[in-house]
Amino acid sequence: MTFEERYQKFVKYLILAISIFTVVLHIGEFTFMPMVSIKFYAYHVMVALVLIFLYFPLDKKKPDASKAFHIVCHIIDWIIIGVVIAASLYVIINFDTFIVDTSYGNVNNKYIFWYGILITLVVLESARRTLGWTLPIIAVITIIYALLIHKIPGLFGGRKLNPGRIVIALFSNAGLYSTPTATCANNVFLFLMFAAFLNASGADRIFQDFAIALAGRKRGGPAKMAVLGSALFGTISGSAVANVVSTGSFTIPLMKRNGYPAASAGAIEAVASTGGQIMPPIMGAAAFVMADIAGIPYATICLGAIIPALMYYVCLFKMVDLEAVRYDIKGLDESEIPDIKKSLKRSLKLFIPIIVMLVLLLGFKMTPMVSAIYSTLAIVICGVLDRGERMTFKNIIDGCVKSGRSLCIVLSACATAGIIVGIFSITGVGLKFSNLIVQMGGSSLVFSLILSLIVCVILGMGLPTTASYIVCATVIAPALVQLGLPIFPAHLFLLFFASLACITPPVATASYAAAGIAKENPMKTGWVAFKVGITGFILPFAFVFNTEYLHFGFDFTTLVTLLSGLVVSYALAISIQGYVEKKINIFWRVVYLILGAVAITPYKVASLCAIAVFIALFVFHTITGKKSNKISAAIV
Repeated sequence: MTFEERYQKFVKYLILAISIFTVVLHIGEFTFMPMVSIKFYAYHVMVALVLIFLYFPLDKKKPDASKAFHIVCHIIDWIIIGVVIAASLYVIINFDTFIVDTSYGNVNNKYIFWYGILITLVVLESARRTLGWTLPIIAVITIIYALLIHKIPGLFGGRKLNPGRIVIALFSNAGLYSTPTATCANNVFLFLMFAAFLNASGADRIFQDFAIALAGRKRGGPAKMAVLGSALFGTISGSAVANVVSTGSFTIPLMKRNGYPAASAGAIEAVASTGGQIMPPIMGAAAFVMADIAGIPYATICLGAIIPALMYYVCLFKMVDLEAVRYDIKGLDESEIPDIKKSLKRSLKLFIPIIVMLVLLLGFKMTPMVSAIYSTLAIVICGVLDRGERMTFKNIIDGCVKSGRSLCIVLSACATAGIIVGIFSITGVGLKFSNLIVQMGGSSLVFSLILSLIVCVILGMGLPTTASYIVCATVIAPALVQLGLPIFPAHLFLLFFASLACITPPVATASYAAAGIAKENPMKTGWVAFKVGITGFILPFAFVFNTEYLHFGFDFTTLVTLLSGLVVSYALAISIQGYVEKKINIFWRVVYLILGAVAITPYKVASLCAIAVFIALFVFHTITGKKSNKISAAIV
């Protein structure tokens, strides 16, 4: 066995031990071993950063380099890991002194000053290794801005800041240990753990079989299956790219084989996977950050997002259906369809934990953290009791390892975003930018929303959804609230567009991942995804101007919004695709678009009239289209 092989074996076992410790640490914090928050955040950052530098070593992209090169890289990685452990243990052991000195701005504490500089550099390097250059560069620019703020004239200028105060802002509960990292430690990891254990129990395969059994026989079956499968998997994943890679590796080739063009196959999967970030009950990591930043209970966010998320997927499902009409794509062969009863029976062990989570969250009003812990326990119990595909001890260990692996990218994004938030807090640039948006918008909410949309999408092209949302929530949300928008719609608006950046050209990460699987031009796939997912860009404006779309209950209001949401989704799909059961002319496409626009208004009478006219028109075109198709088939 070579030196490198022995080293990698050692790293493998070390990762295993740290991952198990990480799971026990987070479960213990909310059950049998609570600790002071700053200590817990320090432990959280320490284990996550150590895992990052073990999973993403300096020599990762050069496996064939010389032994000397590998040794030098390993030494550098371990020096960095040593810095992480030393800085974190300083906070843990001296947390009383740390809290007092950072709270009162004691710039004379040299330990905080030097550890603060070192841990900031380490966090920036962790983001570079896991996320690329964009987020670290933005963080560095904000730090330089804080150092030079006294030399900047006008609105964005300010008084000179002591370097010690800047470091304290970075290395404190205003920066590194602020809301982004706190949310990652308190909420996000436990839901990552829940998703990891679901995957370890075979969730992805079972979701695929269940989706095929439900939709495989229908026209365009593989695409509909992709929409259903990605929606189901998205509820436990929350990452668009991870969703594409997980489900797309199966669904995209199947769609292509069934007759969908490569660009359409990739685009459908990208749009379906992106919707997972806004799909209750779990949504993406950014939703947990939103709960903390906006001060809105997570259960309220889940309930409010139900109708917009359903509209997103209903429109996508109809777009896919009409794409099948356009290309005359049939369903899968009967031999490829799993038995629905067997699929349903297999899926019970996956749906039971999700039901447990919903009952605990919404019924018993438990915290998201405790709900996630008990739901994960439900996965293990259901898996162990399943005699067909029993969950073994190895599966449980795999769940722990996958939990730790999932934490790496989220923590690097949250910790780096925390650095940016720290600079925003000490310089007041967030408030200045917010005032600028209000001034540029001329007190016009519509214009300010468009400006916000542009900023969200541009940031989202280079940043993970969570980091993009954090920056936007810090600098843009106050401006929207100042213009009279309620807090919930304002933050959900930003969350939607931070998510949709994944399918927005020219840098559409989910579309690019899907294009790689589809073996198609990424830009072409990106533009098709933009068209297929167009409803996602309209929905945020809908619930901003008609907040009833964020209401979900057993009442007349919910019934009307559900009906109007269904009409809007169908009307958009029909007007964009130009098909019902056969091609329709431009006049009818415009009529459907107008009906959708009227149905989305907050005026119930107008909305109900539009719904009635749409139903009549849709039934008419469906019947005449099917008759026309039968006549054409008979002639042929």
